[in-house]
Amino acid sequence: MVVARLGTRTGTVASFDEDRGLGTIAGDDGAEYPFQCTGIADGTRTIEEGAVVRFDVVAGRLGRWEAWSISAARSAR
Repeated sequence: MVVARLGTRTGTVASFDEDRGLGTIAGDDGAEYPFQCTGIADGTRTIEEGAVVRFDVVAGRLGRWEAWSISAARSAR
């Protein structure tokens, strides 16, 4: 299976509904990316709203781009 990717981005978790397992990330590029809890890289299936994250942008369902492989962004030193 080939997955279309737009590359890695950074952003902030704008919303997350733990019961539904769905959320959105406000990308630093100004776009909003939906995600499912299965896209969280560490396997916890939960994430805090307001968390600064890195993620891959991949072709998702319904012909839209989605966040995948979501992880905490490392702070620059």
